[in-house]
Amino acid sequence: MSSNDSSLMAGVIYYSQEKYFRHVQQAAAIGLEKFNNDPVLQFFKAYGVFREESIQEAISSLESIQNHPDVSLCSIMALICAHKRCETIDLEELQELEGKLKETRKTTNVTALYYAGLFLWLMGRHDKAKDYIDRMLRFNDSFREGYVLRGWVDLTSDKPHAVKKSIKYLEQGIQDTNDVLGLMGKATYYLLQQNYSGALEVVNQIPVVSGSFLPALVLKMRLLLARQDWEQTVETAHGILEKDERNIDAWQVLAVHELARGGNMTAAADNVRNLIKALETREPQNPSLHLKKILVVTRLCGRHHVILQLVCSFIQRIFMTTPSYVHVAIELGYLYILQNQVKEASTWYSEAAKLDEINVAALTGIIWCQILEGSLEEAGQLLEFLKAVQQSRGKSEMLVFLQALLASKEHRGEQEVTALLREAAELHFSCMQGLPLGSEYFEKLDPLFLVCIAREYLFFCPKQPRSPGQVVSPLLKQVTVILNPVVKAAPALTEPLYVMAQVKYLSGELENAQSILQRCLELDPTSVDAHLLMSQIYLAQGQFAMCSHCLELGVSHNFQVRDQPLYHFIKARALNKSGDYPEAIKTLKMIVKLPTLKMEGKKFRGPSVQPSERASILLELADALRMNGQLHEATKVMQDAINEFSGTPEEIRVTIANVDLALSKGNVDMALNMLRNITPKQPCYREAKEKMASIYLQTRKDIGLYIGCYQELCEHLPGPGTSLLLGDAFMNIEEPEKALEVYDEAYRKNPHDASLVSRIGQAYVKTHQYNKAINYYEAAQKISGQDFLCCELAELLLRLKKFNKAEKVLKQALEHDLVTDIPSMMNDVKCLLLLAKVYKSHKKEDVLETLNKALNLQSRVLKRALLEQPEMIPSQKQLAAFICTQLGEHYQEEKEYAMATRSYQDALSYSPTDNKVVQALAQIALLQGHLDLSEQHCAILLQTEKDSETGSVMMADLMFRKQNYEAAINFYHQVLKKAPDNFPVLNKLIDLLWRSGKLEDAPAFFELAKKKSSRVLLEPGFNYCTGIYRWHIGQPNEALKFLNKARKDRIWGQSATCYMVQICLNPDNEIVDREASDNLVAERNSPDRQEPEQQGLRTAEKLLRDFYPHTAWGQTQLRLLQGLCLLATCEKAKVEAALGTFIEVAQAEDSVPALLAMAQAYMLLKQVPKARTQLKRLAKAPWTPAEAEDLEKSWLLLAHTYCQGGKFDLASELLRRCVQYNKSCCKAYEYMGFIMEKEQAYNDAATHYELAWKYSHYASPAIGFKLAFNYLKGKRFVEAIEVCHNVLKEHPNYPKIREEILEKAQGSLRP
Repeated sequence: MSSNDSSLMAGVIYYSQEKYFRHVQQAAAIGLEKFNNDPVLQFFKAYGVFREESIQEAISSLESIQNHPDVSLCSIMALICAHKRCETIDLEELQELEGKLKETRKTTNVTALYYAGLFLWLMGRHDKAKDYIDRMLRFNDSFREGYVLRGWVDLTSDKPHAVKKSIKYLEQGIQDTNDVLGLMGKATYYLLQQNYSGALEVVNQIPVVSGSFLPALVLKMRLLLARQDWEQTVETAHGILEKDERNIDAWQVLAVHELARGGNMTAAADNVRNLIKALETREPQNPSLHLKKILVVTRLCGRHHVILQLVCSFIQRIFMTTPSYVHVAIELGYLYILQNQVKEASTWYSEAAKLDEINVAALTGIIWCQILEGSLEEAGQLLEFLKAVQQSRGKSEMLVFLQALLASKEHRGEQEVTALLREAAELHFSCMQGLPLGSEYFEKLDPLFLVCIAREYLFFCPKQPRSPGQVVSPLLKQVTVILNPVVKAAPALTEPLYVMAQVKYLSGELENAQSILQRCLELDPTSVDAHLLMSQIYLAQGQFAMCSHCLELGVSHNFQVRDQPLYHFIKARALNKSGDYPEAIKTLKMIVKLPTLKMEGKKFRGPSVQPSERASILLELADALRMNGQLHEATKVMQDAINEFSGTPEEIRVTIANVDLALSKGNVDMALNMLRNITPKQPCYREAKEKMASIYLQTRKDIGLYIGCYQELCEHLPGPGTSLLLGDAFMNIEEPEKALEVYDEAYRKNPHDASLVSRIGQAYVKTHQYNKAINYYEAAQKISGQDFLCCELAELLLRLKKFNKAEKVLKQALEHDLVTDIPSMMNDVKCLLLLAKVYKSHKKEDVLETLNKALNLQSRVLKRALLEQPEMIPSQKQLAAFICTQLGEHYQEEKEYAMATRSYQDALSYSPTDNKVVQALAQIALLQGHLDLSEQHCAILLQTEKDSETGSVMMADLMFRKQNYEAAINFYHQVLKKAPDNFPVLNKLIDLLWRSGKLEDAPAFFELAKKKSSRVLLEPGFNYCTGIYRWHIGQPNEALKFLNKARKDRIWGQSATCYMVQICLNPDNEIVDREASDNLVAERNSPDRQEPEQQGLRTAEKLLRDFYPHTAWGQTQLRLLQGLCLLATCEKAKVEAALGTFIEVAQAEDSVPALLAMAQAYMLLKQVPKARTQLKRLAKAPWTPAEAEDLEKSWLLLAHTYCQGGKFDLASELLRRCVQYNKSCCKAYEYMGFIMEKEQAYNDAATHYELAWKYSHYASPAIGFKLAFNYLKGKRFVEAIEVCHNVLKEHPNYPKIREEILEKAQGSLRP
């Protein structure tokens, strides 16, 4: 055979080593077609026949090649092995072969030594194989295949040091060659060392060397599985099946995938059928391989009936072909235990024991069956015998588990049983150390065995969910540790998931339990237990309607739910809690008659209840009777419960319930006496004292006696737990100083308790001793390194505005090597989010990078959780959505609307029903002027939340932008009808009414608010809205009076102050232009104008001295308002100083108010071109509600400059824009009238002046004068006279109107 055919020999050796003996024969036969009569291939063909127990055929083939020098040694060795396995051993022939072996060994060549070593290795004789290979390498140290084989021998050794040495030989063997077997060995070595990327790199080289080498693809599939890359694993398996449709390994992996991850049991059953078919057709005479390949299925199929039947039938067929195969009988026994068929299981374990009387697995199986059947004495005797036998062999996890099970059934006590269970679990997990994820891992994991251990633990765990503040049972924590590897590796197994949900429920983690159960019900909607537990969770959450719905849903999926006493108990509790006491009593009286399982081994044909369940039923019945007013009946039931459960673990629950019954009757003294009778030696003393303390605090309102209970508890049961309870009690009554004393004392006794230091830190925060709190947190971190303390410390530093220190703490927490486990990644996400929060107040430029890091890490968490902990997906998706929202808000602040939209859409991909995100998208669309898109988002908001205030307000804003004012007002009206005192909405409505020219409708809404409460007149929000309304109707003094009442408010104060300053500086809302300064200087000398304006300026300055904004934008507003005060003086130096401030603000951020103020300053300085440049910038700015008033002022000022320059067309365009966004803009109408007047279109001018007069609320005499003048010019004398009278009524001394208009109009009317 050519040396270039390394892939042919590699395949033969690979299949031999994997014990695929029919594959070996087929590979050798294919090789012989190419290399006729090749002795090596003939040997391996004979070897395959021999390993299939066709002894005579193998002997015949081996005898024909035993004289060939290359295979003489291995052939003789194989012949010796074959003769030893004959039914009748030919001793003479055997002796002759052994003599021949000795002679041949003396004269053999290097190749013969190589194949002899190879044969010995394949037969499992590693040490002997090493001797032959080492001898061969001494003869020829350049024989590469020899080094490869030596590497494989070490690689498959059970000695760790030998495995580590194997890579040296493998590297030497593949040096300067492309030996396929060597590359496979190297990849396998990396797999065992968990260097999966290195292994994949090597495997990917093999196709380059040998083309399509199927074993390399199989190895690649195993590597991908070890990396937990299920998607690629499944894809590779399908690729293998395209090349070999009966490939055993590929069908096994596909079956494992569906059983462990996919959860599609129909597909899993199909894959198992295909696996069985592949085994029976491709390896028909290989029972050990059949059992080896099907074992992983038996470990992962749970109690799925169809798959169990398939597997049982297959294993029974194996046993029929090889009835002496003891392991097959043992496996059948285990399968029948899974199906709760204990008699059948016992039969198979007994059959196994007959085949091998000292087989430990067979005997432990018999003991397990005896315990399950209640034959505890027999089981105990056999267990003692087996323990004695096992002493020399070391402990077995199954044996220790059976000891625990027997101890539990014999009621030997919690401590003994749980210690044995812990030992069993530790022994079980120790067998799996270092194993990569794969068939062997799942086989050793044996999920249902771990579920059995977990269920035994749960027997000693609390039966009710943990109350808030109560410590989680250590046993529940232990069960979580046991089940975590199962749920992580095989999240499609419903039984471990259900037990984990039970643990989460009892630990008080109701939402986590719900998530896990949801996954259970997705996998198996007919699960009775899952439906019942889900309804219990809804009951614990107070969702009684959902509880009843869940019960009915369970019945619809599986009618047998109604046969469970728990179903009726949960239903009764839901009825009781929702107030249907008669129906609850009826149901409870029905199930209280059921027998109680008090004795082990005693069976009942019908349904029965555990003692703890019976206690719950009696207590619930007593409570329902009490609530229904049947106190005598309730007392009788309670007395029955007291008598029945005295001295049992349920006694405390009954006592506490009896106390509650006494309290409901008003017998507080009786309740306290019952609790006082409980002595410190009784197990329920602590709970009794806590209940007593609660009564003193809640009912008697006696703080002294409340604390006294906890002090007595510390005195009689000293320890860190009771000290913490006393400290917490002091915290509960707002005495953190005394709590600190207690915590300090506990800390001195236990300085390594990080959670205690956390409480001390929180107490210091409550007493405002922040530095001490920081010191304690830092100390706790150094002691324990617990990450939650780092986050608490960073949050405290953030509150104290110690940004640099907070940044340092969080960066230290994030300084570590790359983490891949979910808890560490989740903690890093939390730290990054806190760091982003720090940067928002400290280094805004770093916020984006930090949030992106958090999002990338959260994406990794989601990918891992999908594979390992699917129950976490909902909460982790919510966190991912929150991060995307944070990014969106950041982009929105930076006015990067496209990126903000993208981030919000990403948030919706994680949380499609998050209305806050939909609202944000609607706002951005509105800001960008995409009105239709914004409307779509608002419609979604109102569809999902019909009474959404936010949705209605946004839709109103949108309708206003679309100039559909009626619809906009209607949306606001809907909100205010339900909540007339919703002042933020009322404020928006007033603005809308003003802008839509319907401000006369506003008083009705003020009246509506007044009817809501008599105190509404004192509300800052009401006064603010009233002040704004008065300002809009031209009553500046009244506006100031109302706004002043809101000025000190935290919410309304900043805006009220800003409006007050603007009113004081410009009460008539005049345009600031270049003539203003000249006119103002001239008018300053007028006593009528001088004093009011000076007083307004002084008031504005005083208001600003009392103005302390807390936000960055507030600080900017303060600077701008101070600048406006300087402008109001019209003194050049002060105007220039103000201009400098405005320019500085505008450069820092492209602020509309700052640009407008710059333009006004330039106008006052008579630098009109510069002013016009700024105003043109503002003319291009998009309209937004927040900047509407400043934009309107800028458009009016620019229109004013155009009017002065005679550019009426440009001015008209700006004025139309003003009116488009504000129908009440009297200045715009006034300028329009002025333009028409200039064009001598007096009737058109009068029309515009009419609107200006109307929307100034007839308060501006100047507009009245212009209107009357245009009426006069248009020969509308009566209207002119009427307007003149209205002006003179309010302003009797208004100049010129009497002489120039009134008298002329009157004269024109005379005949």
